[in-house]
Amino acid sequence: MNRRQFCRTTLAASFAAAYPFMTGCGKEAAPVPTKVDTGIAAVSLDGAEIELEKAAIKELSEAFAGEIMLSGHPEYDSARRIWNGMHDKRPALIARCINQGDIQNAVTFARERNLLTAVRGGGHSWPGKSVCDNGLMIDLSHMNAVTVDPVMQRAVAPGGALLGQLDDAALKHGLVTTAGVVSHTGVGGYTLGGGFGRLNRKHGLTIDNLVSAQIVTADGQLRTASADENPDLFWAIRGGGGNFGVASQFEYQLHPFDRSVLSGMIVWPVEQARDVLEFYGEWYSGLSDDLYVGPMMATMPDGTSIIGMEVVYAGDPVAGEKEMEPLRKIGKPMDDGIKMQDYMVMQTKEDALFAHGIRSYAKNGMVREISQGLVDAMIESFVSDPRMAMFTHTAGGAVSRVGESATAFPHRNAETMVIIGGGWMDPAQDEEAMAIGRSWFKQLEPFTGGYYDNIDFDRANSGGGNYGPAQERLAKIKGQYDPGNLFRLNRNIKPAA
Repeated sequence: MNRRQFCRTTLAASFAAAYPFMTGCGKEAAPVPTKVDTGIAAVSLDGAEIELEKAAIKELSEAFAGEIMLSGHPEYDSARRIWNGMHDKRPALIARCINQGDIQNAVTFARERNLLTAVRGGGHSWPGKSVCDNGLMIDLSHMNAVTVDPVMQRAVAPGGALLGQLDDAALKHGLVTTAGVVSHTGVGGYTLGGGFGRLNRKHGLTIDNLVSAQIVTADGQLRTASADENPDLFWAIRGGGGNFGVASQFEYQLHPFDRSVLSGMIVWPVEQARDVLEFYGEWYSGLSDDLYVGPMMATMPDGTSIIGMEVVYAGDPVAGEKEMEPLRKIGKPMDDGIKMQDYMVMQTKEDALFAHGIRSYAKNGMVREISQGLVDAMIESFVSDPRMAMFTHTAGGAVSRVGESATAFPHRNAETMVIIGGGWMDPAQDEEAMAIGRSWFKQLEPFTGGYYDNIDFDRANSGGGNYGPAQERLAKIKGQYDPGNLFRLNRNIKPAA
């Protein structure tokens, strides 16, 4: 709904009576606030109670092409909700941006008032960092139109676009780039964290396909980050998360791709897990870059526990059938669903499992070797509970051929990522389900080193341990572009003095 449409509604009229300064929908006649001496309660970056003057909010609204929302706006509740239903927070203001100028105005407003600030792209932050209580939520969700240049083989995605939109736009031209495994994930947080996907063994992480980005930094300036412009910032945003500003636009390298791919899932009873996992531990290191395959263990709603292997072969299907032949000979599968099918079948198959509103928890760790000890731990730690499951995200291949210091992403030598995660709907189950997840992951954690920032629910910040030798450089760049740590609702990197 655009500003003029909103102003025509009866509900908008009643809202305007309470907050008359917000009715600058048609910029032609912004009314004067009636009580400029009474502000809106909010919180600062350090948690102190502050007051936002109505006159200042009116001024921000008048400068905005999008909308400024307060509690009571008819779309406030839908705008503040993010994917994970565990997080029910109420910002003092929601700045729904529709262009880069809106982002600059919102960032400047927040910085000048030392206002707690969250940035929402797709709203898929597992730990809920894309919304906050009593602060400012910068909402990019309406900036989402992906464009593709098929000649240059490039895609440009605004910060509010979703991975499914990126996939769809590229595939129409017979092109693709690495994108994640749930299509309603936003490109922003996903890309800034690194970007695992079903094509990363062939084409690298999403950050390895990032050509440039537009970033609004804490000083309100719009900067281009690329190999040629602000290369230090470009290095940092490729793995350093949302620490350095609001990413308003991403430019990706695309690759020729036949969307009909050999893909699917093989499923065995969980009783055959040892046969499957021990085979996988010996087999995976010799796989081609075209083959993405990794184990998962779960319990179905009917109580049947299974081990599965998800497969995507991004190459000649004849060669793929031959390479997967040994896997198909293991044990007695309950189902073999590997077949030629549209790539988007796999790219959307987990969308319902991780649907909007689900209450979801996850922990993860990076794994350098599928060792016998890890295989034993996977089997012994398994919990038969439909709410929680073990997943993996396969790496290696092209991911590992990028130098450890070439980007800020610190886990190039990991062969896979192991995740304990799941979901439920009843808030009364929160503590029990999270306790199961923590206990399960604790048994796998000794076989991991570091973690993937985007997924882990519990950890408060990245710290030196997870970024390793990149931490010092990241802190210096953070100090250059965000010395006041305005962008702290993330896996936060403290700015160097």
